[in-house]
This record gives sequence, structure tokens and C-alpha cells, in this order.
Amino acid sequence: MRATPARRHDDRMTKPIQPTRTAAFHAQAILSFAVSLTSMVIALAYLPAQAWVKAFLALGLLYVVTSTITLCKVVRDRQELSEVTNRVDQARLDKLLAQHDPFKVDA
Repeated sequence: MRATPARRHDDRMTKPIQPTRTAAFHAQAILSFAVSLTSMVIALAYLPAQAWVKAFLALGLLYVVTSTITLCKVVRDRQELSEVTNRVDQARLDKLLAQHDPFKVDA
């Protein structure tokens, strides 16, 4: 009887990835973003300052919002790329281990 090589079973590669973001979490994130942005716009509108100061602060707020959205996309894309790369590497390793026979003698 031939012994099969022992290999570590990685549950992350065999089980489907469970989404951690529920509908409630999604709604909370959108609501939180809307409330914070609205409150900042209202605060800028009622700020006792000259118009150019308000415009400068509004432009700064817009820059922070757009750069935050861009950062979120970059982090998400990098994480997705890492997951795909890990799956491809794991598939290659599984194929090599399946083809490897430690008891085969080259003639």
C-alpha cells in the first residue's frame, strides 16, 4: 500500500468567503457618511467667516472626501488581488503535490 504525502489542509481555500458586510452594515456606512458630510456642509455655511475662507474650507473638505474614496478603492483592489494571487498559488501547489510521488524511483 502506498502512503500519500501528508499535506496541510487550508480551510481558507476550500470554504467560500463569507461576506462580513451585511445590509445593515452597508446602510449604516452610507448613513454615517451622509450625516457627516451634511453636517460639515451646514457648519461651513453658517461659519462666521468671509466667503473665500468658507470656499477654501469647502475645497479642503471635498479633497478629503475624494481622497478617502480613492484610498478605499485602492485598499479593496489590493486585497482582491492578494486573494486571487493566493488562490492561484494554492492551486499550483495542490497540483504539484498531487503529481508528486515520493516513492517513485527514476530508472
